[in-house]
Amino acid sequence: MAGRGSVRASGNFNANQDAEILYKAMKGLGTDEDSIMKLLTSRSNSQRQQIKAAYKTLHGKDLVGDLQGELGGTFETLVVALMTPPILYDVTSLRNAIKGAGTDEKVLIEILSSRTAQQIKDITAAYRQEFDAELEEDVTGDTSGHFRRLLVILLQASRQQGVQEGNIEADAQTLFSAGEKNYGTDEDQFITILGNRSTEHLRRVFAAYMKLAGYEMEESIQRETSGGLRDLLLAVVKCARSVPAYFAETLYYSMKGAGTDDQTLIRVMVSRSEVDMLDIRADYRRLFAKSLHSAIQGDTSGDYRKALLLLCGGNDA
Repeated sequence: MAGRGSVRASGNFNANQDAEILYKAMKGLGTDEDSIMKLLTSRSNSQRQQIKAAYKTLHGKDLVGDLQGELGGTFETLVVALMTPPILYDVTSLRNAIKGAGTDEKVLIEILSSRTAQQIKDITAAYRQEFDAELEEDVTGDTSGHFRRLLVILLQASRQQGVQEGNIEADAQTLFSAGEKNYGTDEDQFITILGNRSTEHLRRVFAAYMKLAGYEMEESIQRETSGGLRDLLLAVVKCARSVPAYFAETLYYSMKGAGTDDQTLIRVMVSRSEVDMLDIRADYRRLFAKSLHSAIQGDTSGDYRKALLLLCGGNDA
């Protein structure tokens, strides 16, 4: 997966020089937003952390605080996200999803179904350090039922490794019996298999399931389950098939219809910019017959739009 991001580390990087450019962009009357966004989107996150440290050394001030003072709205939210280390960004997103009024299930689902096992472990440790609280306890205190059970399984980050050849047909049969075959649904079977098997194994199970049931796994989940559990199961299945395709779809729905889900748009564009944005763009083009670039262009405006397009990094028209 190396090098599939649209944002890469800058080759001839000088943190002090960059800190000065940002200082000048905010000094005096007016703010030079163009300089700020061009610089920040052409540096990796770890380079941005070095710029932040250099800024404090040179000017005795917090770069993020100064940026917040100069910018506003969705553009400010995007810039602050770019300045946050990736694991801390996930941790903060989860904390806000749990601790806000009501639970933002969408954020829990997106992060816990798409991150690698190592990332989940890092997130759990960083959450503890940042908030002196256990992520699992906070999640269980804020959710219920089968939805909560699957979230807890995903938080363990201990999927089996590899493909169990002998279990592929049996898993497909168990899922069929738990749903389509009989009246009523045995959610526990869905949760156990989809929550614990490796992604390679699951892809083989989905193919066997299709032969057996005559339906794609996703179609059966849509029919057999509902609410938060359905959304989480679908995300797990989609991520097992392809994480970039899952994010292409997430981006599509964040901009579809009236209004834009800016929180989701920002979270995905920032968190995937150094990971797999090039693959997400290709999948977006394939799935929705238009480029991600043109979707952003048509759905956003101003400095916010310019910065998102820089993160997108190209038009696959």
